[in-house]
Amino acid sequence: MTNPNLFFSTPVWVSKLENYENTNEKIYKYIKDLQKKDSDGITRSNIKGWHSKDFDLKNEAPQEFINLISPNIKNVLNDMNWDSNSQITKITSMWAIVNRGGAANARHHHGNSAISAAYYVRAPKNCGDIVFYDPRPAPVFSHPKSDKPNSLNAMVNSVTPVEGALVLFPSYLDHSVNQNLSDEERIVISFNINLHLKNS
Repeated sequence: MTNPNLFFSTPVWVSKLENYENTNEKIYKYIKDLQKKDSDGITRSNIKGWHSKDFDLKNEAPQEFINLISPNIKNVLNDMNWDSNSQITKITSMWAIVNRGGAANARHHHGNSAISAAYYVRAPKNCGDIVFYDPRPAPVFSHPKSDKPNSLNAMVNSVTPVEGALVLFPSYLDHSVNQNLSDEERIVISFNINLHLKNS
């Protein structure tokens, strides 16, 4: 039996970071300080949740967080075989979303970026999976009935949040966040990565 070639697959990288606890506490305090100073936040995909303005990436807490996740970003670039000699990799924006009980995020994607991410600072049980949708229009438009979903026929897949987990995915990939069914805060850091030609 010949295994199928998975042409045009959509990668989603999920990893649990090592030794994340101290960095988590620092970035948690940074996020809560932002929320205290700006309790209204801004509205993007958030439904009832609090969405921060962009982080100051020169601040010590975001800098430490970036250092923590940098090896994982490098692995993604290596997997994609993107040319790092002629291009500069840059985190262009980073923000936090705090979802209390009942909060969620509507389906959306991140334009004008190459890779986007979700990192979990707080992730209580039943706080809301991140849900990804098949980006290909043809199978979404018409498809046979399947007995059960698998990696070839599923049009929706989800990842359950875990503290210290980092999810990286192509920015064009539509995603949403299910309702937080817990009484605790779900706190996620999201960010976008782009690659720019050097000397351009």
